[in-house]
Amino acid sequence: MAQLQVRIFGDPVLRQKARVVEDFDGRLAQLAQDMLETMRALDGVGLAANQVGVLKRLFTWETVVEDDATVGGAVVNPKVTDASDDLINADEGCLSLPGLFYPVARPLRIEVTHQDLSGDEQSVQLEGHQARIWLHEMDHLDGVLFVDHLAAHDRRSAVEAMRQYRLTNGLDETSTRPGNLLLSRLTR
Repeated sequence: MAQLQVRIFGDPVLRQKARVVEDFDGRLAQLAQDMLETMRALDGVGLAANQVGVLKRLFTWETVVEDDATVGGAVVNPKVTDASDDLINADEGCLSLPGLFYPVARPLRIEVTHQDLSGDEQSVQLEGHQARIWLHEMDHLDGVLFVDHLAAHDRRSAVEAMRQYRLTNGLDETSTRPGNLLLSRLTR
């Protein structure tokens, strides 16, 4: 197992749409295991393959439920088949936008079809926090970040915070500043 590098806001791979997984092999299982390890090491509750630079429709998730039991695993090729009209507003954060938390409105309940790591079809109904995790990660698979759901003033604040984060952490060269196109697109 290996801890993977999580891509940070401004990296173009975060804006790309992931491709449908067709090969359910040992490499996919290893990627999922490495993603789980990475997510746990960073105290995350979800991690999409895009966030580690892999354009496959795969995400991992894990959260604590009643009696300190842990639920989670790997989800392949997910599709929302139903969502409640009831929305709930709650803070979200993201491993690709470290340190930022903003309220995002999401459906309270969803139904999702997906495949497991063996390629077997599954269907699940989720509510509350678990639904939020899955929707957040499925957004990633479509190149959508949680800041895209924010009001314009919050989005501008988040973009500026991430611009400073990238500069402070040496993620942007002063001459080329990769990601400027993506950053400026969000501020319009």
